[in-house]
Amino acid sequence: MYEYQAPENLLQDKIILITGAGSGIGRAAALSYAAHGATIILLGRTEEKLNAVYDEIEAAGYPQAAIITLNLETASETDFDNLAATLEQEFGRVDGILHNAGILGVRTPIESYDPIIWQQVMQVNVNSAFMLTQALLSLTNDSEDASIIFTSSGAGRTGKAFWGAYAVSKFATEGLMQVLADELEHNPNIRVNAINPGATRTDMRANAYPAENPESNPTPEEIMPLYLYLMGRDSRTVNGQSLNAQ
Repeated sequence: MYEYQAPENLLQDKIILITGAGSGIGRAAALSYAAHGATIILLGRTEEKLNAVYDEIEAAGYPQAAIITLNLETASETDFDNLAATLEQEFGRVDGILHNAGILGVRTPIESYDPIIWQQVMQVNVNSAFMLTQALLSLTNDSEDASIIFTSSGAGRTGKAFWGAYAVSKFATEGLMQVLADELEHNPNIRVNAINPGATRTDMRANAYPAENPESNPTPEEIMPLYLYLMGRDSRTVNGQSLNAQ
């Protein structure tokens, strides 16, 4: 496991948006970031799940969160522009973005891969991350210390049979991160990196490996040290890196 001891006030007064914040790693990151002082913008498509995380944050006495319900599969450029305008009005800036939302699609040979599912996976895992980042870049420019984190995967580093659109989308995510990091290399206030969570006890992992004992994998909470490190000030000189949480 990545080892990092985060100061209690690591993210004090930070404004951080998390996609896919209703469950799994997104939920764990929201609670962890909030525990270290951040105001969390919870973005997801299922309001009930977002409300549950919101209530957990409130019950713990952390800074009050905000909820944005948005289906990344169908969201348009206009939707992201409207989101950016809302955040500018409400918060004035964005100090962090965690692109956590993603879908698996199906595990099947390329020859028989359903083009509709292929498009869905690419839309959620790559296109929406691009459009959201593009829409929010001006707000991260207003931050004195901004971090953008993409979610990668081992499947996006070495191509493996039957991983189809998911693997290709993660290769694309690595590329998007590297291009953006290089473009922002000389901006000392914004850094861009990616995290490979590794095998983690999530619903997506269970769907990908139905025969696996989920207890053999760490919980999302156990892999949070790297998420805290890359979002906090201690990683200010780290840019364009793809790091493993485990």
